[in-house]
Amino acid sequence: MRTAYISHPLCSVHEMGADHPESPARLAAIQDQLIADGLWPLLTPLEARPASDAELERVHPREYIARLEEMTPGRGIVGIDPDTWVNPHTVAAARVAAGANLLAVDEIMAGRLDRAFCAVRPPGHHAERAQAMGFCFFNNVALGVRHAQVCHGIERVAVLDFDVHQGNGTESLLADVPGVLFCSTFQHPFYPFTPLRHDRPRLINVPLLAGAGGSDFREAVADTWLPALREFAPQLLFISAGFDAHHEDLMADLHLTEADYAWVTRELVRVAERSAAGRIVSSLEGGYHLPALARSASAHIKVLAGLSG
Repeated sequence: MRTAYISHPLCSVHEMGADHPESPARLAAIQDQLIADGLWPLLTPLEARPASDAELERVHPREYIARLEEMTPGRGIVGIDPDTWVNPHTVAAARVAAGANLLAVDEIMAGRLDRAFCAVRPPGHHAERAQAMGFCFFNNVALGVRHAQVCHGIERVAVLDFDVHQGNGTESLLADVPGVLFCSTFQHPFYPFTPLRHDRPRLINVPLLAGAGGSDFREAVADTWLPALREFAPQLLFISAGFDAHHEDLMADLHLTEADYAWVTRELVRVAERSAAGRIVSSLEGGYHLPALARSASAHIKVLAGLSG
């Protein structure tokens, strides 16, 4: 199973303040864990490329991209909202975070890879058409989906989001795009406090109450995601891989474990093998307790790479 680990040095120089939880240490923790678990030599490391303006404009308007470029400071940080800040490297990092997903699609569709994990930051699933928020600037997964459709003719794409926060940006950008199934689980009510939509047949929102654990999560996936996926038969799967629903991550109040992330990944791999020739692009979203993030991401990647049954 040819599985890539796609990242870029720019992803580690985007910073939003010394105490900000979405920090460069997240990527270092994941890579250190992969090395400790003996997985690193079994992956194919690739350096992401920046997404071009034309590629970004499949999702984000030109004026929004220009606005982010114009507000980039020469030094220090500039706030977009209380959680989301721009430093001199932010837009360049956001371009390669998006570009990692595009590269993953290209390599998989060319037959050079089977799957990819995009170890990128800033994350993307809160980014809306013309609004950065929730640590996100460009919607990495939505851009990957549109790239797969436009450049590779993929007719049916599934997006699976198990971050503890609802992927409001991905939902708003893809809900009306033909050929896309979007399934998500998240703590509710919770940030970003988006009204729940059930008005699209291919939009599967499964809110979980604070305090829910692994059995609740697995039941939600088994009862809603998996039947919808079997019926839809996607040709390519994208995962918004947020690990902040882990019980050690105190930014939220769900209680998943590494075993739950391995389980859901295994179920999605089975779906991919059935209808998508095994093709999966997974992209890092949340996860802020560094040891829990590292262990969870390693468990997820181990299954993606076919190294765990």
